[in-house]
Amino acid sequence: MTRFANSVTLPLASYEPRHFLLTVDGPVANLTLNRPDRKNPLTFESYRELTDFFHACAKDEDVKAVVISGAGGNFSSGGDVFEIIGPLVEMDTKGLTAFTRMTGELVKAMRAAPQPIVAAVEGICAGAGAIIAMASDIRLAAPGAKVAFLFNKVGLAGCDMGACAILPRIIGQGRASELLYTGRFMSAEEGERWGFFSRLVAAADLPTEAGILAGAIGTGPTYANTMTKRMLAMEWAMSVEEAIEAEAVAQALCMTTEDFARAYRAFAAKEKPVFKGD
Repeated sequence: MTRFANSVTLPLASYEPRHFLLTVDGPVANLTLNRPDRKNPLTFESYRELTDFFHACAKDEDVKAVVISGAGGNFSSGGDVFEIIGPLVEMDTKGLTAFTRMTGELVKAMRAAPQPIVAAVEGICAGAGAIIAMASDIRLAAPGAKVAFLFNKVGLAGCDMGACAILPRIIGQGRASELLYTGRFMSAEEGERWGFFSRLVAAADLPTEAGILAGAIGTGPTYANTMTKRMLAMEWAMSVEEAIEAEAVAQALCMTTEDFARAYRAFAAKEKPVFKGD
């Protein structure tokens, strides 16, 4: 039976998006931003569908990890200049606030999705595209990738879609400040050195490597991976003492899963555990 999560139908393996490409390969959902002629910019409609997709991820137990990439050699150039920025100039404060809250909902949905998200970044990754990469859990990049939080280039603050909260936690306050105040491009090599990217991968190998990483996550212990993502987010606002106590409770819950017992039995038998997500 077809079920609904906002406008996105489940299971995700059968869903046909209007504003991006989607394939599901085993436990991994592969989402591709697909306007290559314009470097994959976002529109009002694609923001909404992406947000609904990540909300739907919470309701699809067959998807264990997500890879997000861009078509045609670029990740995303951000909000479409003519389809988004032009109309924004004509909006009143109420309409503008509704828009900025809507864009922030995408980041909230990505962070709330139980699946770890791998961003495979190639070419231009700018504005809202940089935010999507930032909001992912892990980022891989091709050597020619360039990332820019361009908001001040169009007269806006760098505090957009959670950038001032999340980016400093990835690369540090000083480096994040430089990027947000100047809007300059960060090279792939800088991004790897600063910790924004986990590693650089040849462009030809990037989809394969991202798929391998997501697949390894997807075949791991689902409940435990979800708990790790939750705790990574929750502990931002905790003291060390509070975090240690929260982790004690979280780990005790993981110890009640069959995957934990399954791993023990496999270890005792000198076998590799096959996790089933229970």
